[in-house]
Formats: sequence, C-alpha cells, structure tokens
Amino acid sequence: MSLRKITRQEELTGNKPQQMLFTEEVTAIKGFYPLDSEREKIENKFRGFIHEELKLGSTVSYVGNKKIPFLRIYRYKEAFAFNFVTDFLRRFEANSDDYVFDPFSGMGTTMFASMTCGIPSVGLDRLPIAYFISKTLPLFLVLKENELKEIWTALIPEIQRSEPAKVALDVPIMKVAFDEETLLALRKLKSAIEGLPSPHHDIFLFLFFSILEECSFTSKDGQFLRLNRNKTTSNPIDAMNRKIAQIEEDVHRMKLLPHDPTVTEKVMPDVYFGDTRDLSNIKFGRKPTIIITSPPYANRYDYTRTYALELCFHFVNNFEELKTIRFGILRSHIESKIRKDEAPPHPVIKEVVELLERKKLNNPKIPSMITTYFIDMQKVITEWFKVLAPGAKVAMVVDNVRFEGESIPVDLVLSEMAEEAGFEVNEIIVARYKGNSSQQMRKYGRVPVRESIVIWEK
Repeated sequence: MSLRKITRQEELTGNKPQQMLFTEEVTAIKGFYPLDSEREKIENKFRGFIHEELKLGSTVSYVGNKKIPFLRIYRYKEAFAFNFVTDFLRRFEANSDDYVFDPFSGMGTTMFASMTCGIPSVGLDRLPIAYFISKTLPLFLVLKENELKEIWTALIPEIQRSEPAKVALDVPIMKVAFDEETLLALRKLKSAIEGLPSPHHDIFLFLFFSILEECSFTSKDGQFLRLNRNKTTSNPIDAMNRKIAQIEEDVHRMKLLPHDPTVTEKVMPDVYFGDTRDLSNIKFGRKPTIIITSPPYANRYDYTRTYALELCFHFVNNFEELKTIRFGILRSHIESKIRKDEAPPHPVIKEVVELLERKKLNNPKIPSMITTYFIDMQKVITEWFKVLAPGAKVAMVVDNVRFEGESIPVDLVLSEMAEEAGFEVNEIIVARYKGNSSQQMRKYGRVPVRESIVIWEK
C-alpha cells in the first residue's frame, strides 16, 4: 500500500485520505487491544473476511437519496441510499421470484427500491413514524401529474377555517420548537389534512411531517433535536407549496423514464408495525429470501427524541405515551432499561463493559446500554434465522463504536452471533471509516472505526 505525506490542511481538518485511515485502523487494531484480549481474538478470527469497498461510503447514508424522486422529500437521516439497495439486489442476483425483507424499515428505502425493480418485499418497524413513512412512500408512484396540486389548491381555503388539531403539548420540546403563530398554523393545517380521503390523507400527512423541521427552531442532529432560537424558520403554507412542487416534478420525471415502474399488487410492499425481536405474529407472504437492512446503531441516539415533533403531532397524545414508545424500541439509546438478570451476551461485550465500569463515564448508563443492545440484537438475529428461506442472504449496515477509548467491533460481534444462530458469514465489507468525537480524540487519540456491511447466508 502506497502512502503519501499528510498535508497541513488535512492535519488541521482531520480530513485524511481513506488509505491513510485504513493504515491507522490496522495499526490501532494490532496495537490497541491487549494481547489475548477478546477483541484481538475476534479481529484475528474474522481478518480474512474483511475487505474495503470505500466507494460504498456514499451509499450507506441518506445523502445518496437527495436526488432520488420521492425519497428526497422526507429527511430520514438514518436511512441508507436507494442505490445501496439496488446494488445489493444486483449482487444477490435478485429477481421477481425473491421476497425481500427489511426488519428495520426506517423510511422504507429497501421496499421502495425493490418495488421499482419489480421484486416483492416486506418490512416492519417499531417506531410509528418509520412505519407510517415506509407504508406511505409507495403511494407516490401511483400519482398522476397535477393530482396533488389540484387537491392542495382546494385545501388551502379550508386551513384557516379548521379547528387546531390536538397535539402532545406537554412534551418539553413542543413547548419551545415553534413560535406561537407557526404552531397554530401547523395545527390548523394538520386538522385540514385529517379531512382528506385515503390515500391522499396519508400522502399529505407525509408531506406535513416533511416540513416540521424547517418550520421549527430545531434540527435533526446527533442524539437529539438541536434547538436554535436564532434559526430562520419557514412559513407552513410556503413550505407545503415547495413540497407539492417537488412532488409534481418527481411525478413528471418518473413519467419520462424509459421503463415507468408499474406498481402492481404483486410488488406493492407489505409493511407492518412490529418488532423484529419477535416475528411470530408477522404474516409473511412466504419465507423471505433476502434481507437488506440497517439496525439502530449502539451510539446513544434516541429516535423518539430525533423524531419527537412528528410523534407529538400525530402518534402520541402526551408525554407518557411518548415514553412508552421510547422504552419499547430496540435498546440502543442511553435510557434503555436493563433487568437485574441481564448480562453481556458475548465475551467481547463482557470485556468492554467491565472496562467501562471501571472508568469515569460522562454517562454511567453506557455499560447498560451496550449490554441491552447486544441482548436485543442476539434476539433479532435468532428471529431472522427462523423466518428466512434456506439459502437466504443478509446484507446489513452496522457501525462500530467507541466509548471512553474502548472500541467495540460491532460488525464482528454480530457476525459471531449470526454464526451461533446458524448463519454462515460470507464477507464483511468496510464502506467507510469514521472519526471519533473531539473529546475522545483529545483524550485517547484518533482511532477511526469501521462502518461495515456484513454479508451472511442461511
């Protein structure tokens, strides 16, 4: 591997070339873990399975959807790109006889991409807003030109006459996210949308959710909604006008494609509100042959905080209901509750948790979160093995993490859990290397961590 000297600008910004990051990563793995530690053992075990495809780095994030019709409308920032799904459908040689499953459906990119390729699919999610977005997104493909524009023109006069919709105003973020005039306008708009018939009701509700961030003083950033009272906010009517224009543009663009995606009953996705930790009640059309997914990362992010505005406007009536959702989703966030009888389910996790418990942490709940995350993911992987067809393949995007200088090779731990469940690990593809927080780098140095795609086969 050829190396070059790092420029002063790269040194100052931390924007080092990918090949240099890889060299640092290998050095860190060889020298960072203590000899005979569980992490060194698992790195050595899977070393031959790991290889880089850094061109995939731009497709494992939502950024790749910014120019894709309809997918660009709602910013679900944890999603991967449309092209990521189509790439792995091609790699798996998928066709109309396959049945694609996304057990963490998010905004529904996997099902949407499968549908445009003529492949049946099924998805589920435990977060209400994710379930709604996944279920509604395919409806945009059956719209006619000017259809939404005409409905919106007729709806505008109804907004001012509408009573304000009830929202969960006791949730703290709702008390500061909007100015009074904007909040009232949004509540009236929401009420007007409620009077629309199906499927336009869901389509307009989708668009309504897509404008909340720009109409608020908040931004989806990291673990929480970041509040910025100096932010310039949008007027709800103006914001909806722009969204309608984008949709009309996208409908027109789809009509110009040489092969206009035909939405038939066979390829219309099945979407369920459910929990992939227990798939016993999910009515699969048949045994899935492919999984393309990405679970929540063990990075402290709380989706019920990130998407609190959407949840408070439609899915919960009060703060107690919001907390019920928070404690019911996969335990990847810092408020995850651990039972007294629960312990780290893997030697690597036991090693890391014991090390962290001896350190002064900025949040003492981190060891519990790590433990519960891997307990839940072990259940998830076991459930997948039960429902998948023989020979089924899995492509899952995961992110390694680092807390107080202690790195966790999430991709390898989950792959070993997959082996224990009965899967065969085919490869572990490094899509990109990510840095650490500035606080971690100051204390422990720069140790890039992998964001990987693990490939398993039943």
